[in-house]
Amino acid sequence: MSDFPPIPPVSVVLVSGASRGLGLAIVTDLLERGVKVAAFARTVTPELEALASKYPDATHVGSVDVTDEKAAQAFVKEVEGKLGVIDGLVNNAAIGQDSLHVHTSSDRIAQIIETNLTAPLVLTRFVLRRLIGKGLKGRVVNVTSICGQRGYQGLVAYSATKGGLDAATRSLARELGGRVLANAVAPGFFASEMSAVLGANQLESIARRTPSGAMTTPEDVVPTVRMLLLEQTNINGQSIVIDGGGSI
Repeated sequence: MSDFPPIPPVSVVLVSGASRGLGLAIVTDLLERGVKVAAFARTVTPELEALASKYPDATHVGSVDVTDEKAAQAFVKEVEGKLGVIDGLVNNAAIGQDSLHVHTSSDRIAQIIETNLTAPLVLTRFVLRRLIGKGLKGRVVNVTSICGQRGYQGLVAYSATKGGLDAATRSLARELGGRVLANAVAPGFFASEMSAVLGANQLESIARRTPSGAMTTPEDVVPTVRMLLLEQTNINGQSIVIDGGGSI
């Protein structure tokens, strides 16, 4: 018999970068399934406000820059006061890159690393300290990218951060064995504002090379995130690629 009983499904989830796209889709899906959700982004969109109005007792939303450590920590404490202890964390907030590495300024590289790698690691540390300090267990899902595994031109710093978050996921799983399930989802390219910097020709080329024949959508990724948070599973320390087979 295992020394570690299963990690239970989450009841209160914090989603960063929740104002649109994948983050908003994750928030919507979890609320529809009765999970309490805290969500923040730099700008709270009307779509996120509408969800908060529809589920007033199950949501807490706020305008928070994930790189503002004090603001993020204050938000976590607000969530605990309204919804309870956070036992699920989805690190989704990120910024993209729109230039070849030789043309990317040092300041921009630092900004990408701070937003996509440093900030989620700091937020994860804060949430897990409070969770474990109360003797509870939880789950973490890091949203990385196929870029972190395959690489794409024009996305050097972005790819470095996503690969780093994949590596951190594996180490979290080992470090917190028996208390936390830590996994990552690595989507292929979305047809989104972030991937628009690749240009129409490059996006069409990616779609042609994808065995499923289609770019990834948030709706393709949501079921896997849901499974990692809510289903009884022993998946731990994995980075699950969701790209229609484009990377095989």
